[in-house]
Amino acid sequence: VRFANGKLRQPDSLSFTVYRNRDTAHPRKRHRRILVSETERLCYVGHNFGSEVMKCNSLCRYFVGVLDKNSGQMEVYNAEIFNMQPLLSGWMLTVLSELLCAKWVSTGTQVPKPCSAHLQQQTSWCPSFLGVSLVWTGLSKFLQPEALMQDMAQDDVQNISAFLPPCHEDADRPEHVYKFEDILSPAEYEALQVPAAALASMTAEEMAKRAEERSHCSFVLEELKFLPTDEKRRDHKARCLWFLDTLIKFSHLKVIKKKHPMGPECPHIISKKLMKNFTSLTYNDGSIQNLVSASMKAKITAYVIALALHINNFQTDLTVLQNDMKLPESRILDIAKALRLRVSKAKGVPGMENDENHKLGTLSLPLPTQKAPEGQRKRKKMN
Repeated sequence: VRFANGKLRQPDSLSFTVYRNRDTAHPRKRHRRILVSETERLCYVGHNFGSEVMKCNSLCRYFVGVLDKNSGQMEVYNAEIFNMQPLLSGWMLTVLSELLCAKWVSTGTQVPKPCSAHLQQQTSWCPSFLGVSLVWTGLSKFLQPEALMQDMAQDDVQNISAFLPPCHEDADRPEHVYKFEDILSPAEYEALQVPAAALASMTAEEMAKRAEERSHCSFVLEELKFLPTDEKRRDHKARCLWFLDTLIKFSHLKVIKKKHPMGPECPHIISKKLMKNFTSLTYNDGSIQNLVSASMKAKITAYVIALALHINNFQTDLTVLQNDMKLPESRILDIAKALRLRVSKAKGVPGMENDENHKLGTLSLPLPTQKAPEGQRKRKKMN
């Protein structure tokens, strides 16, 4: 399995249940399976049928080998990949809405309990469909949106570290802590040559016009004033600025509806990177959509900061990036501290918003000890 909204911290602690279609005589239905699982806060569902099914299962075959250590022989089994989605999404919402509108059996508590007999009538699957307790876990959260939102907010803070670029703690130089190739692969960097050329060759008049039109974020507009005269270094910085600007613009999107959301000038390999690495898959009205969720925006922010550090000799103005990304100060500071930056106060560039009280992030060795974000400690006190 794989999970559409992230990676599990402790995959061994999770158990799964498989349900098959009752109609074993039907040539297609007999192969249909539903896979369900439950964590402390979310229920997950995956299935191998319908328009949303993963295409990789039809393009090739997968196998799992089980090795008997005593005999040294391996048994090979057919396998399928299941994409696990949170319960309250896509076609499962239809099931939940039917349950909410269905007959209820009173249990004497404030929250009603669904009738298991009705569940069996609604579907041709094996008895208890997804298990009354499993469905009810999702329903109880569905009926208490405030509690669910608090859980999600707390999870988001706790999981910031899961969305950071790879950190090489044993690095001997700041540039090796977050390696450039972990942010942009050589192939991606090569593809930026053409779109970045316009930035590298920009005249003072063009720069003033773009600043007036706010065609780029404030960070990029300011850095364009200081492009190196050396052609190779100028080209390198222009590529970095173009990609950083694209990341920030991408973070402002919600649901990605276009195949090339950043326009035709964006190289295909970069569009693919954005969709694959910085969006979450979700279901809506029976179709898959790419969503820039809160956790994905946190990931984009982490990569933007890491790239800005490479651009600015490993010291960057976090307040400028915060304003460009439309984030609360506490949010970007949490991410900066998770990146092991030292945060200090500094004056911003004259003329910029709040130029007297900017936050400066510095990456230096040895790395400071990682601490829990302030927001997380506050939530724990409130709870």
